[in-house]
Amino acid sequence: MKKKYLFLIIIFCVTTISAQKQNSAYLNYIEKYHETAEIQQREYGIPASITLAQGLLESGAGISRLAVDANNHFGIKCHNWQGEGIYVDDDLKNECFRKYKSAIDSYEDHSAFLVNGKRYASLFNLNPTDYESWAYGLKNAGYATDPTYAYKLISIIEDYQLHKYDTKKDAQPERDPKTREIIYKKPKTVDYQEFSMGVINPYGEHEILQNNGVKFVIAVKGDTYGSIADELRISEKKLLQYNEIDVKTPLLAGQRVYIKAKKKKAAKGIDTYTIRRGDSMYSISQEFGVKIQSLYDMNKMPYSEGAKEGKILKMR
Repeated sequence: MKKKYLFLIIIFCVTTISAQKQNSAYLNYIEKYHETAEIQQREYGIPASITLAQGLLESGAGISRLAVDANNHFGIKCHNWQGEGIYVDDDLKNECFRKYKSAIDSYEDHSAFLVNGKRYASLFNLNPTDYESWAYGLKNAGYATDPTYAYKLISIIEDYQLHKYDTKKDAQPERDPKTREIIYKKPKTVDYQEFSMGVINPYGEHEILQNNGVKFVIAVKGDTYGSIADELRISEKKLLQYNEIDVKTPLLAGQRVYIKAKKKKAAKGIDTYTIRRGDSMYSISQEFGVKIQSLYDMNKMPYSEGAKEGKILKMR
């Protein structure tokens, strides 16, 4: 009997921890749009899990500027577009993105975009429940420039069990019997029930801390700079710049990740710092929230020189 109670306690703890890790904004978004995604799957064979994951990722769970001001949940640009547009800085400055009357229109256009795009044609030969192949296929076809795009989609699907909405194992889009080209047809009229998004915590699950007046978060196991950037709605490029590293630099649990630019000098009262064994100029920069270049410039050090144990650094 004791073993049974112990087992139940363990299950409860695991379930509780798992629930705590889920973002409430993501859960609200899924509740609001999963039926829409399922309709797209039934009509065109696009996995509902993929549609939801892309919507979550591209729109920041419906609260990105594109989603709020243009009902654009999938980051689709204005190429070959006759409708209204909205201009936002992306890979280039002031790029045009499609603007829709409703989020549902965005979902329908996303399906049309994939169905009619020649580069995505091979995806429709995949089983609509094979979300992993679809994720890699979208990345390989050039849907996004982010090298970790497929990994992010798969992570979202598995973290939020979105594959449970992939209910049609054999669903495939209708094709012309002669040309075998996919026939695009407008989805059937459906009564879409609206759900309140509720109060959204824009910073997700990471607690926002401050050091030297600069905001940062502590990385946990499984984090990447890309995943943190997505959660906090910051471009990955800026996040890498704030932390003065490149995309190839690994992120370890426990590391500070600054979400604003570091300062040119340390906080008041920290005038000097004696370098300890194991320190690097980068680790000192991260510890005190001071830009690496500023540390070198203040101490008139050549950029090729590393941190030497016992050396006293000027910090202000």
